[in-house]
Amino acid sequence: MTPSLDTLRIRSAVFRAVREFFYARDFTEVETPVRIHAPALETHIDAPPSGTAWLRASPELHMKRLLVDGGTRIFQIGPCFRSGECGRRHNPEFTMLEWYRTDADYTDILADTEALVARVFDTVTGNTVITYGGQRIDLTPPWPRLTVRDAYRRWAQWDPVKDWDANRFDVDMVERIEPALPRDTPCVLIDYPAPAASLARLNDGDPRVAERWEVYIGGLELGNAYSELCDPTAQRERFLQAADERLALGKSVYPLDEAFLRALERGMPPCGGIALGMDRLVMLACDAADIAAIRPFCERPGALL
Repeated sequence: MTPSLDTLRIRSAVFRAVREFFYARDFTEVETPVRIHAPALETHIDAPPSGTAWLRASPELHMKRLLVDGGTRIFQIGPCFRSGECGRRHNPEFTMLEWYRTDADYTDILADTEALVARVFDTVTGNTVITYGGQRIDLTPPWPRLTVRDAYRRWAQWDPVKDWDANRFDVDMVERIEPALPRDTPCVLIDYPAPAASLARLNDGDPRVAERWEVYIGGLELGNAYSELCDPTAQRERFLQAADERLALGKSVYPLDEAFLRALERGMPPCGGIALGMDRLVMLACDAADIAAIRPFCERPGALL
């Protein structure tokens, strides 16, 4: 499957509209290394090896170092890589948009995201109402929010905040929660259980939940956002826990990113950030069910690229 020239023009228009959105809001576009020596330690995200280093799964840790060094509004669009991810919605190499801003939390990043997506589609298609997979979707903000706790109580009949079970949580997310999410509107799944915090800050009022959300549009998981964790001690503990979990699963255990942890020790200002899939955004714009329809030279088992 090779994208048509018309599809590539739409892809280009989406990328241009995204950049224009951030330039108009006084963000600085940055570039950080693609080949890195210490990927973020997360239990289920695998960075492909590259000699004695790895290809990044995300530019997150380097971008946060820029916040420590004085950045206030930064964004990046660039290649990222994850091993073992190949299918209709995944490619081992993909394009990620990440942005971070200081004096912000996950609710501010949600407002950014709502405004960005609405602006991109209004610019590219002339409308904030799209059709994806035969379903009409109104992208006009604000988008409905649904807590993770309420979603699991409703569709999986248990409470992951009260009775955490990592395996059950992951299985039910794929088999029960995601298929039940509404398709006629964006849906923001918000306030994850603390053990699923990843690099997010815990809520001050209820430390059983993390200030994290993910947004789904038309069944596509589009972005993952946090109020960012700024505590170097807590971050080191989370990395070490993830290292233990990876070891138990027989996965590679990456070295700690000590440069990032030292930056946190110097003091990272309160901030929010998000990773958003550019390929997924283009899939929505093109009403495409397969990432290979909108991204040239996608990997497929047995294919010659």
